[in-house]
Amino acid sequence: MDIEDWRKKIDELDRKLVALLSERARAAVEIGRLKRDTSLPIYEPDRERLVFENVQQANRGPLPGRDLVRIYERIIDVMRNIQKEEIVTGIEPSEAETEIDSEVND
Repeated sequence: MDIEDWRKKIDELDRKLVALLSERARAAVEIGRLKRDTSLPIYEPDRERLVFENVQQANRGPLPGRDLVRIYERIIDVMRNIQKEEIVTGIEPSEAETEIDSEVND
């Protein structure tokens, strides 16, 4: 495969990642609703540690575990903000509030 083939592969993978992240965000919204209704805290450090452990156990490389955790720290931060929006306003955040920086590529 040449560079264009690899870039097409990355574009395809990115579309799949977007779909999975959106599905994860929908789950976070529902969890935010449950937390709001049961007065549970948004920040749950024990749960976050479990998420980090789970993704590290699933990791087969070549991405180093520390880098995977850094990615998941950011994902969890965004999901926590989605939950805060759900608890405060009861509505889902707009696309603009969760937009990924368009300058990032490959």
